[in-house]
Amino acid sequence: QVQLVESGGGLVQPGGSLRLSCAASGRIFNNYAMGWYRQAPGKERELVATITIPGTANYAEFVKGRFTISRDNAKNTVILAMNSLKPEDTAVYYCYARLRIDFSGTNDYWGQGTQVTVSS
Repeated sequence: QVQLVESGGGLVQPGGSLRLSCAASGRIFNNYAMGWYRQAPGKERELVATITIPGTANYAEFVKGRFTISRDNAKNTVILAMNSLKPEDTAVYYCYARLRIDFSGTNDYWGQGTQVTVSS
């Protein structure tokens, strides 16, 4: 009943920018954290950035100073603004959310992924 819908991926030249958006829909009691992970071919999925409801952001070292994560709590939406993109940023980007949908506890949810390709 919970779905994470991602948008904003695509092809961009090195040094360019993309804006990824993810909205969590469904019955949600609490939204504790949302963020983005990515996975390149042959590599493990890795954290890009997360943000909690109080607004505490956590960034992977390789994106600090280039990416900015933000959220709209009313819409259960997380945004990743990506600037100064590099070819090594090419990956499938997955939206992540830690949500409470009932009284049994929290669960982690994942989007289907959106492709980001950085190439000249």
